Amino acid sequence: MKYLAAPSLFAGVFLCCQAQAHAILIDSTPAPLAHLPAGHISLVFRYNSRIDAARSKLTLKRPDETTQRLAIEASDKPDLLRASLDLAPGSFVVAWQVLATDGHITRGTVPFTVDPK
Repeated sequence: MKYLAAPSLFAGVFLCCQAQAHAILIDSTPAPLAHLPAGHISLVFRYNSRIDAARSKLTLKRPDETTQRLAIEASDKPDLLRASLDLAPGSFVVAWQVLATDGHITRGTVPFTVDPK
């Protein structure tokens, strides 16, 4: 009976750790549905695990439905993506796609509004 418990324990630990490695967005600036003043906007997306920033991307969807891939800025924190740009008033959505160190890709969106100054 001892021998059957070890594989079950190993499988449970493996599945637990594997599930926790997926990169899930835990905080963003702007927050979803936030209202920001027009001008220079800093975007910061924080995840629950290390991500491969070089293989991740941020895409801005503008009010006219056009999209722009954003340049990801260098960060000394392995769980962050940063970008910045100047925006006029309107409704925007940032679509994020990240590659976690477990090799899985996760995606999501953060809608926000830029108000006139």
